[in-house]
Amino acid sequence: MKEFVKKVYGSIAKGKKPGCCCGPTASSISEKIGYTKEELGSIPDEADMGLGCGNPVAMASLKEGETVVDLGSGGGIDVFLAAKRVGDKGRAIGIDMTEDMLEVARRNAANGGFKNVEFKLGNIESLPLDGAIADCVISNCVINLAEDKQRVFNETFRILKPGGRLMVSDMVLLADLPEKISKSAEMYAGCVAGALKRGDYLDKIKKAGFKDIKILKEDPVRLSDYIGSEKVPGGIIQNMSVEEINRIDKTVVSLKISAKKP
Repeated sequence: MKEFVKKVYGSIAKGKKPGCCCGPTASSISEKIGYTKEELGSIPDEADMGLGCGNPVAMASLKEGETVVDLGSGGGIDVFLAAKRVGDKGRAIGIDMTEDMLEVARRNAANGGFKNVEFKLGNIESLPLDGAIADCVISNCVINLAEDKQRVFNETFRILKPGGRLMVSDMVLLADLPEKISKSAEMYAGCVAGALKRGDYLDKIKKAGFKDIKILKEDPVRLSDYIGSEKVPGGIIQNMSVEEINRIDKTVVSLKISAKKP
């Protein structure tokens, strides 16, 4: 499954979108999930791919001089927004497992003149970083793509400094998905089939050692809003009834979660 996900996101990075030509634009999706026009206008255009399910930087309470790590940085949208908040004395590091995404992100950094950012190749289940280096770890609709989510939270805990913060936006489930969705590789890459139930997701954060775990916001995720985009290619649901689509819309939600390392 991991290789399939890498292939899909590699294709997106190369501009070979799996959606249809009439699907929603990246900017329209990003505005819908919490990014402002001002934020999107302050970063390179290619950084916004419309692949998130929230705006974790807006809720991360970042301070000047802090070090921020973004798990699954894609084109760099959250890394660049974080870099602006932590300033020249701070540092924003993006981790991605797809070489093509890293190429896009590094090109965006150069074009945007960002000096306080760095993009590293790596698996978020085994981060290529030393322990206790980050003041804050963010992630935007990526942890649900990991095969071993507990390892992701364990690794996140490891790289955070004592008192460090986790701020994640991710898709979770309120109930079981239909089998043809839960076993679909395309819907796994679309951040749906690999999602955990809400309680299981929170339990893994707690098991990693985090305290003060809070759900800051919970938003419904309507797949019909994404059909034809990179996130939900139109072909996936061609054989689904309206009732099936509505059921999924009531099953998947986007959680914005904060937690702290003691």
